[in-house]
Amino acid sequence: MKYLAIDTSGNYLAVTAGKDGRTFCSCVPDCAMKHSVTLMGEVEKVLNDAEFTLAECDFFAAVVGAGSFTGIRIGISAAKGFALACGKPTLAITSFDALAYNVLDKVFGGEERKTLCLIDAMHGHYYACGYLGKKIIVEPAFLTETEVLQYANDGFTLVSGTEISLGEIVAVVVDPVAGLAAAVEDKSQNPENFGELTALYIRKSSAEINLENGFKVH
Repeated sequence: MKYLAIDTSGNYLAVTAGKDGRTFCSCVPDCAMKHSVTLMGEVEKVLNDAEFTLAECDFFAAVVGAGSFTGIRIGISAAKGFALACGKPTLAITSFDALAYNVLDKVFGGEERKTLCLIDAMHGHYYACGYLGKKIIVEPAFLTETEVLQYANDGFTLVSGTEISLGEIVAVVVDPVAGLAAAVEDKSQNPENFGELTALYIRKSSAEINLENGFKVH
């Protein structure tokens, strides 16, 4: 099995290629606002390391959110373009999957625990999704700090790809790039997981909110 996976949902850019159980990864930190100009070079680099071409991929995966509105669209568009050109299927991975699978494999040693995967949405709010092992038990939501702390009090381990501190409670920081590869490897085993890449927007964009509130967007 050969695949290419893209994550442009956050401040970093991640590209992962899988080949017969081996993974080849590239991560560019602090890539916000530069995903579109950096992506293709990183794709070429990773495929060269893996020694196969786009045409040889069995499928293409992309992180569909939650995260940066613009970044998500860039990753989805690229994966869709590759899939269309090569006539191959696509696999959607969420940014929460990339955190949850990393925790399961690297932090808890495969043990199933309740985890609340967090992405900082700024201004005291978080995108969140709860897991028990690989199973989603809390659907993706837009939460306040108070709501996140309630989940922590209910026995959820807080997990993030960046440093997040809520008073005395600190989220476990994991590598979402490694989690991306683990999620792709697992989810690709089920044919039902393949399908259209649709962006996971948990809340409306600032522009949409401003329009609803009567503000002009320039």
